[in-house]
Amino acid sequence: MPKAKVFITHPLYPGARNLLQSCCECEFWSKQERPQREEFLGRLKDKNGLVCLLTERVGDDVLRAAPKLRIVANVAVGYDNVDLPACTKRAVVVTNTPGVLDETTADFAWALLLAVARRVVEADQYVRAGNWQGFDFDQFCGTDVWGKTLGIVGFGRIGRAVARRSAGFGMKVIYNSKTRASDEIEKEFRAEYRDLNALLAESDFVTLHVPLNGNTRQMFDAPKLFRMKPTAYLINTSRGPVVDEAALVHALESKKIAGAGLDVFEQEPFVHPGLKRPNVVLAPHLGSASNETRAKMATTAAQNAVAFFQGQRPPNMLNPEAFKNG
Repeated sequence: MPKAKVFITHPLYPGARNLLQSCCECEFWSKQERPQREEFLGRLKDKNGLVCLLTERVGDDVLRAAPKLRIVANVAVGYDNVDLPACTKRAVVVTNTPGVLDETTADFAWALLLAVARRVVEADQYVRAGNWQGFDFDQFCGTDVWGKTLGIVGFGRIGRAVARRSAGFGMKVIYNSKTRASDEIEKEFRAEYRDLNALLAESDFVTLHVPLNGNTRQMFDAPKLFRMKPTAYLINTSRGPVVDEAALVHALESKKIAGAGLDVFEQEPFVHPGLKRPNVVLAPHLGSASNETRAKMATTAAQNAVAFFQGQRPPNMLNPEAFKNG
């Protein structure tokens, strides 16, 4: 029986490569720049599987161009780059990589929070430029994190991991989520539920951990941002379009909030020029970017694809009805 043909849009890590090559005929994209759309579609026309990153959109054009496609293994927990209903309609299974990046993304949310609160990036640039002349009592004074109120929007695995880390800073934790957590979970994470408006008014730091969907797109618009304290900071490691960037720039310029730490952007890789300011820490979508975690993500995606081509249910299937229909 011939091996399934799979296109992989990134070289991945050795373990994932070896796993895929053990049962599939693999074609890896190895150039630094992402494949142009026409070439991407051309590479897929005879493929049975696709292992892709968030940078590749999978919609009707892909499904028309790749009639033999049977699985899309997304190397991410989010899958807003994939048209799930369209894939399901054509019996194309879609998988993701949940669980393996929670702790790493929580670490990075804290890295952004601490960096913007304590003005680490500004100070680093100042020293590197040779401007530092010695200790100055009020130089680059930021804001305390210890004892402040942390507002978590989205209290899933990553949001809870962020909450767990707050214990070391003696913070009060409040949260808002689509579904309120159980009393046991609230007690475990020392977290109190708030409606979103109350959370915004009370928090010193607001950190976002929601998926991108119709309910969360531009969830943080001007009215929401203007409900925050003028001394508060916004941290976003979820998805860029959750925040209206123009509204965020206005809130920063008018000093309605104190600053922001952003790992994701509304139209990546474009960054709104108004965000390139000293009180905003910017990162190029690094939330899960540790070697250990990215290797686990790649391996999980490979395991999903291999399981499918061996006739098994992929462990992280998002549309099981497509597997039944396939």
